[in-house]
Amino acid sequence: MQVPLQIVFEHIGHSDALEAAVRKEAQRLERFHDRITSARVVIARPQHRHHKGDTYSVRIHLAVPGGKHIDISRDPAATGRHEDAHVTIRDAFDAAGRQLQDQARKIEGQVKTHETQPHGKIAKLVPERDHGFIAASDGREIYFHRNSVIEGTFDNLQVGQDVRFSEAAGDKGPQASSVRPVGKHHVQ
Repeated sequence: MQVPLQIVFEHIGHSDALEAAVRKEAQRLERFHDRITSARVVIARPQHRHHKGDTYSVRIHLAVPGGKHIDISRDPAATGRHEDAHVTIRDAFDAAGRQLQDQARKIEGQVKTHETQPHGKIAKLVPERDHGFIAASDGREIYFHRNSVIEGTFDNLQVGQDVRFSEAAGDKGPQASSVRPVGKHHVQ
């Protein structure tokens, strides 16, 4: 970390054991993202209960390059748990680690991207044989069967209608495994 770790105790006295646990967990975070610029951890005891154990909350604020911030809160009011401060600290830092991993993946460009389905227009329909052909945007002709049409029926398709499709290899060449009408009354 570029700035020393800040640990704050609210409504609870300072505890060397809790501070050591926070420092250990904070050091572990650097495995997930080695460029954390600052970290602030607040350990609080929001209520003091005489008959049941006290509950603890932990708030973590992390800053990473690019002006990004990660804020984690483990609050007993939300879960009804966290009567053990060490468990609360571990839960909060586990959540912070997951978010840091996501942030690191974004920076490295490892975020999954979903390609849009290929699109084309209905080129030909052969209703008596339960199939048709799509003129794909790349100039190829793709076969499809009546059963591959989703969100609509084969009988409602029209020549020239825009469609999106998923392509698969067929016995006689490319074929559409799913065909989705696109347009005014259909999802794009």
